[in-house]
Amino acid sequence: MDFSARLYKKTAHFLTAGYLLAITIQAYGADDNASQAIRQSFAAHPSACASTLAAAEQQSSSLLHEFYAQEAFLPLWREPSRRAALLHELEQLADDGLDPNEYRLDSLRTPLPKDIQQRTCADLLISHSYLQALQHLSRGRLAQEPLEPFWRAPDSVSPTPRPSVLSLAMQGLDNLPAAFAAARPALHQYQQLRRAYAERRRLPLGEWTPLPSGRLLRPDRRDARVPLLVDRLVAEGYIEEPTAAASDRYDASLVAAVKRFQARHGLQADGVIGPDSLTALNTSAAARLEQLRVNLERWRWLAGDIEANTLLVNIAGGQLSYYRDHQLLWQGRAQVGRPERQTPQLKSLVSRLTLNPTWTVPPTIMREDKLPEIRRDLGYLALHQLRVLDRAGNPLDPTKVDWQHPEGIILRQDAGPKNPLGQLVIRFANPFSVYLHDTPSQHLFSKSPRAFSSGCVRIEGIMELLDVLLPADDCAEIARQLASGKTKEFPLRERLPIVLAYWTAEVDADGELILRNDLYARDQKVLAALQRNTY
Repeated sequence: MDFSARLYKKTAHFLTAGYLLAITIQAYGADDNASQAIRQSFAAHPSACASTLAAAEQQSSSLLHEFYAQEAFLPLWREPSRRAALLHELEQLADDGLDPNEYRLDSLRTPLPKDIQQRTCADLLISHSYLQALQHLSRGRLAQEPLEPFWRAPDSVSPTPRPSVLSLAMQGLDNLPAAFAAARPALHQYQQLRRAYAERRRLPLGEWTPLPSGRLLRPDRRDARVPLLVDRLVAEGYIEEPTAAASDRYDASLVAAVKRFQARHGLQADGVIGPDSLTALNTSAAARLEQLRVNLERWRWLAGDIEANTLLVNIAGGQLSYYRDHQLLWQGRAQVGRPERQTPQLKSLVSRLTLNPTWTVPPTIMREDKLPEIRRDLGYLALHQLRVLDRAGNPLDPTKVDWQHPEGIILRQDAGPKNPLGQLVIRFANPFSVYLHDTPSQHLFSKSPRAFSSGCVRIEGIMELLDVLLPADDCAEIARQLASGKTKEFPLRERLPIVLAYWTAEVDADGELILRNDLYARDQKVLAALQRNTY
């Protein structure tokens, strides 16, 4: 190789190295400037992005600040591929009943500004939307407590807490789909309901004329509302379009279709159309779609409370389910509180059973139910086997009590076949004095809805439940003690999580979507909060 060739090669090498060094210096300088701009947005100039971000989100104590601190305050969304991936995940939130537009999708659809301050604010805004979406998806978009108070026993916190929003966000910088999948509740109930909502929201909404109120519509009767009933059932595929003009007779084929409708709406499937069935029939398709959104939000609230082994009461549905390793092992009907005496939402730990329980009348039932009856007829006490005691448990003479202004007394019913608690009570700590129990009112389990109690939860087949919950030798000992007729406390070897919650839509064990009437009229309040414009 001659001298000129060697010189050319050496010059080219140095020029290339110098060019690469210049690019590196320029890149580091750009990062330096961008990092400094982000730091200033949080510290020296907290109002720099005030037009797009609330002041609280630009403070050093915010989650947004912590997120950037983990990444040395470098910009996070310069790569178009990362912004595109985030846009895709945010658009998928529509299937979760969340509004993707709340997360400012336009900031991801347009190129980043060239001005460094505007680019900084855009980066912060995208991160804010990202953190907010993960928060909403994993914990709920709304605060639960102001809308539907839920009491949790201090010692009932799940031993396997969910990942924090920050840890999810950090994971997502390398794998956004995985972060959103981890944020979304893994509960079978949520996943099934999400699929049902996703399918329904893509279909045209059915329309029908509401049925007027009137007398009970019983099988084989004639009624002017029957043609409207036919149209209503056709609209959702419960029957096919009739080939001839509909008559006004409520015939066997219509009754069978109504029974299917009632079963899918948590109603007593007897074919009789009364007020509850009329309410369900007249609820619009649009309202049912919003009902699914409301209940997706409820399951996001509940996601951290449902453990692998859980007793789960659906208050709106009057149903108790027992899950072991997240698998449904037992399910039975329950009676819950009347609308004026609602069963509270809570999480606690079942600690003991009371066998052959006595029943001490709670203050509310004493004041509102028992005292009016006793004042009318003192014989009510003997008829219902109620003993009058003082606070120390000593018997009192009922004839010497001032029933107009009774003070310091207790009404108690001894164990026996007429005791309203039946043979067994399942106890768990809570401030509402509620529990699960057996009942002599077995005939009420065939009704639906089953809102008959004063707040406690009555369980059908409670002895069968024990056979699933407890070891065989415990069940044998319980049977022996029950046969004695004596009141006994039976502590459990291991405390079991129990959750009493309210939801009006679910996919049942057979894969059927069940849309219930709103027993305690709570759905609308949650829906109104979800629909408020927050962006």
